[in-house]
Amino acid sequence: MTLTLAEVLHLTGGKLISPESGEGASLSVSGVATLSEATPVEVSFLGNEKYYKDYLSTKAGVVLVPPGVPGKPADPGVALIEVENPSLSFNALVDAFMKVAGDFEPGIHPAAFVHPEAQVDPTKVRVQAGAIVEAGASIGEGTDIGPGCVVGSHVQIGEHCKLYARVVVRERCILGNYVVVQPGAVIGSDGFGFLLNKETGRYETVDQVGIVVIEDHVDIGANTTIDRARFGRTVIGEGTKVDNLVQIGHNVTIGKHTIVVSQSGVAGSSHLGNYVTVAAQCGIAGHLHIGDKAILAARTGVMSDLEGGKPYWGSPSSPFKDAMKQYAALRKLPEAMKMVQGLRKEAEELRERLARKRRFWWPF
Repeated sequence: MTLTLAEVLHLTGGKLISPESGEGASLSVSGVATLSEATPVEVSFLGNEKYYKDYLSTKAGVVLVPPGVPGKPADPGVALIEVENPSLSFNALVDAFMKVAGDFEPGIHPAAFVHPEAQVDPTKVRVQAGAIVEAGASIGEGTDIGPGCVVGSHVQIGEHCKLYARVVVRERCILGNYVVVQPGAVIGSDGFGFLLNKETGRYETVDQVGIVVIEDHVDIGANTTIDRARFGRTVIGEGTKVDNLVQIGHNVTIGKHTIVVSQSGVAGSSHLGNYVTVAAQCGIAGHLHIGDKAILAARTGVMSDLEGGKPYWGSPSSPFKDAMKQYAALRKLPEAMKMVQGLRKEAEELRERLARKRRFWWPF
């Protein structure tokens, strides 16, 4: 697939700022790449000032740039298109190229198993090799079930969803429309429910009879696990993006357009609001409430409710500015300890001198 310069301008909604004349009108591109690796038939973008040097030396055919970027690439043949958000506009071009590369062809692979009582239209749904769709499951138009996936009994999957290889969606769980689940993720695994029987001294399993509901336009990362509710629902709100290797416990509710980054964990029955950002390796204890637009910096440990609209950091979590002050003070701790030890030594020497002086002047 190739795109002309005019088509790139149309897809990105940008403005050609270089060359200013009609030169380059015949330019076409056939792919995307980084600034340092792009060739004259590829598109790249400048989305971070860290890559400004790569921008100046790039050999790309087209570069998307933010408004007011200073300077131009050394190569005069590079076409510059000004857009409000280069990263977002670049993604539109990536989608255009990938759409052709991964054309959807409906049908059920001979090596797949679809139960006769499942609602799957082979003219509108693709089920790839090794996938299993159990009785009572319903799969919407345009949905693609990848190799080795398991769609449990009475699962409901909406339209235009994409389940990559080895995804498991357990019984009765519900996925909305345009949901993307990366390889190895498990939706609807049992929550961590065990009670200690004091009479036997053993942990006994607590039945997990609820479901998981994933709303429209949610993305779930590879090898992420989302536990079914003990009863009721575990809910992932519309537009939320969950990274790889995330654990979401039973009866958790996550609001709309929230971000949960890799290796984070949310314990059971906690509630995250809308537009919350949970950075990498955060831990959120159970039965907590995190308000809308709260931001948890990397490795934040949340042990109490957090007010929305504020950044937090540390373990246990503190408002970000307070946490930074605590961190700065902690870094000075070795120096402070050394100073305290010196003062202690001086105090002991002074006490000893005073004691000797008293013994010398004592009249009896």
